[in-house]
Amino acid sequence: MFSGSKTVRTCSSLPYRLWQSGLVNPSTNQAVTVVDEMIRGGVQDVVLCPGSRNAPLAFALQAADQAGRIRLHMRIDERTAGFLAIGLAVSSGRPVPVVMTSGTAVANLAPAVLEANYARVPLVVLSANRPYEMLGTGANQTVEQLGLFGSQVRATISLGLAEDGPTQNSQWRSAVCRVLAAARGTRSGNAGPVHFDMPLREPLTPDPADLQATSTTGRSDGSAWTTTEYASLDVPLHLDLTRETVVVSGHGSALRSELAGLPTVAEPTAPLHGQALNPLALSALKPKQAVITGRPTLHRQVSSLLADPQVDVFALTTGPRWPDVSGNVRATGTRAIVTGAPSDEWLQRCADASTAADDAVQQQLSAHPKSTGLHVASVIAQARQPGDLLLLGASNPVRDMALVSYPRADVRVLSNRGVAGIDGTVSTAVGAALAHGRRTVALLGDLTFLHDAAGLLIGTGEPRPLDLTIVVANDDGGGIFELLEQGDPQYAGVFERVFGTPHGMDLAALCAAYRIPHTRVDTEELALELGGHADGIRVLEVSTERSGLRELHGAIRRSL
Repeated sequence: MFSGSKTVRTCSSLPYRLWQSGLVNPSTNQAVTVVDEMIRGGVQDVVLCPGSRNAPLAFALQAADQAGRIRLHMRIDERTAGFLAIGLAVSSGRPVPVVMTSGTAVANLAPAVLEANYARVPLVVLSANRPYEMLGTGANQTVEQLGLFGSQVRATISLGLAEDGPTQNSQWRSAVCRVLAAARGTRSGNAGPVHFDMPLREPLTPDPADLQATSTTGRSDGSAWTTTEYASLDVPLHLDLTRETVVVSGHGSALRSELAGLPTVAEPTAPLHGQALNPLALSALKPKQAVITGRPTLHRQVSSLLADPQVDVFALTTGPRWPDVSGNVRATGTRAIVTGAPSDEWLQRCADASTAADDAVQQQLSAHPKSTGLHVASVIAQARQPGDLLLLGASNPVRDMALVSYPRADVRVLSNRGVAGIDGTVSTAVGAALAHGRRTVALLGDLTFLHDAAGLLIGTGEPRPLDLTIVVANDDGGGIFELLEQGDPQYAGVFERVFGTPHGMDLAALCAAYRIPHTRVDTEELALELGGHADGIRVLEVSTERSGLRELHGAIRRSL
């Protein structure tokens, strides 16, 4: 485990000994300086993918890891590396660099960059590059990667080539500080991914014979070269709470104490500001105004409410952007100035409607003859313990959890809802568990699990979660499509192959190949298993069925 110390420690590894002695070639000198400044700037975890062009960074990162200054995570697949970094960053709240070589290695970060952009995750893509004069020459593994991510990153910053002679210490350290500030959103209020590109010229390994480079030094007190204070937007929004109001607490929302007295539909990844309100209850209520916090991403009942022209919609967000899918938002702000209070009659109506929805869900779950993802989510919800971290697949699992439970202040919930893809979810779970350090439970569908099975590939001696349970609700295909328009019985002749996508995979054999313990359980056995802890990583597979999902959800709606 790393110490998190900001001071430079003595290290026996070659790059640091050479750096301290001044026996360093320019590329190694630059890499060591960049790594040192990132650590001074608060970086604690770095994900590294092997390659040749990024060798100077690899030597510097390994030396910092050996010195106890960072915790290094090696991955051979850049896509899973990116989502591992997302899990680490979301769980820890710190920027996490993911380092790779040039060429297609950089392109493989695109899914993670998209997720980090829309979820506002401080991800740093630190790509090694060929010297720019090699572009367009046919040089091997050379592509135009600077600017590859376009508008999806908060900043694209490139270092110039390291040179012999006087060091470029201050420029390099300043650039690192700009990268970390942009990733954190300290000046913009809008955290997100940053592309940090480093063209590196050979030699790429430490050269004891090179006497020209001089050692580089940071601030004498161990602080970052340039510090930035967090800026905050302050846009007051006046709300009259005497009107019949509901709050929609969406992904990325901050807790709003001023809304504590209001009925709240909260997504599993969002805080519950006030009185819990089941999303299914919205159809029985006619609120006059709705307040959005964060970004609503889940429920069609919520979408219908926010699109209703008879409802005044207000958006409270912490960043410069606000959600308005239907174009119906009346006003926005970053904090609410409230007057009045909701009537007892309105609060009781909301409570009664929510209780009816809760009862309908539980009654239909009890009456349904076979286990579904909803049943599995219900078991996990009941098994939550204070201090747990819960990670949900972005497809059915997060929706299922929203129907069978409400957020708890003592259980943190994560999900890749930035662009709501199933990419990299196993890797995100591993990263989140590594940063959390305590019990973590991930609920995934089978396709989500298989899509990122490579996330289970953790090399010998690499940091591993202490207590991660991955629950796979396996219905042999895409259960979410059963609930969408294409799941209508009239499309039965086409549905199974192109939407259901059955795979017939043996998950036990797959887990065995990755040396991950696997157990097949039913829902009762799952409840017993979740009463304890995992020793490292384990997979619990629950066989579920999807053919009756449409009927189950229809029965819930009819009972309301």
